[in-house]
Amino acid sequence: MVAATPCNWAFVGTLNKAAAPCVARGRRLLASGRALQAVVVNAGNANCATGEQGVWADQRMAELAAAQLQLVPELVLTASTGVIGQPLPVEKIAAALPNIRLGPDIDPFMEAIMTTDLVPKMAEATLQGGARVVGVCKGSGMIAPNMATMLAYIVSDAAISQEELRRGWQEVVDRSFNQVTVDADTSTNDMAVLLTNGAAGPVDPKAFWQAVEQVCVELARKLARDGEGATKLLTVRVTGAKSDAEARKAALAVAASPLWKSAVYGNDPNWGRIVMALGKAGVAFEVDKVRISLQGIPLYAGRVLEFDRTRASQAMQAEEVLVEADLGLGDGQGVAWGCDLTEGYVRINALYTT
Repeated sequence: MVAATPCNWAFVGTLNKAAAPCVARGRRLLASGRALQAVVVNAGNANCATGEQGVWADQRMAELAAAQLQLVPELVLTASTGVIGQPLPVEKIAAALPNIRLGPDIDPFMEAIMTTDLVPKMAEATLQGGARVVGVCKGSGMIAPNMATMLAYIVSDAAISQEELRRGWQEVVDRSFNQVTVDADTSTNDMAVLLTNGAAGPVDPKAFWQAVEQVCVELARKLARDGEGATKLLTVRVTGAKSDAEARKAALAVAASPLWKSAVYGNDPNWGRIVMALGKAGVAFEVDKVRISLQGIPLYAGRVLEFDRTRASQAMQAEEVLVEADLGLGDGQGVAWGCDLTEGYVRINALYTT
């Protein structure tokens, strides 16, 4: 993916301490304060835990792409995704790059970065005045909050300063990509990148960030729905927390619970698993103040409520299952997205390299 001119940009990378060379290189480029003009991604090989050879291979991939684009390597961001611990076959990249034909359609890029994804993922928004924000991402497994949970690239023609991009990007990531969980495992290669080339001229920063967050939330939901083996999107909305941060943390605890995810798959309105997950989340919590509903059906309000279990189970058969929990302790609110846990997830990951 390449821009006609150098772009202002912001970057967030995984917090996994086994991070791949592409993440380390991205951080170095970010710290340099330079612009960015292109991204080169390989799918199928994470180039992680591959030692000095992996560092060389990542830099070589940048050099090969830069030569093809007639740019300096420092203007090219690298990314890899796939199996950990296998040498990156740079010779294949060298052979393939000259055959890539650039065009205005983002679909080939969006599809090429997929691994176990079943569907490509794109979202877009238009600001007043015509500036656009377009985002694509990949991710289906090894997804849990601890950065950005996948490879995501958000581009815009709005004129936004580098300082403004770097000020606001982490906050958007925290409210969108960092609220997704499929399996509680944080990848070694995750990154989320935001680039703007300024071609559409200045825009209202508040409107810009609203558009960027809209795109990122839509992508986050698509990531969760496409979780490995998933049949349903799980949305958890928490209100009444001590702070927004605590609400987000509590929502993630529910969305990440294997017990509750399994219950969602089986259409079992076993709300005790929701209470359990909220109670272990590490946030302010008083069980007698909590209210919980499932698909709009009240299940618990500081005491056991009578409800039609058959009706609740039938309501869970929808493509999206909504849990709403009010902690009754403050004004904090947050949302997290996950998916059900199925035999399909086990099957995919039991046979991933064999």
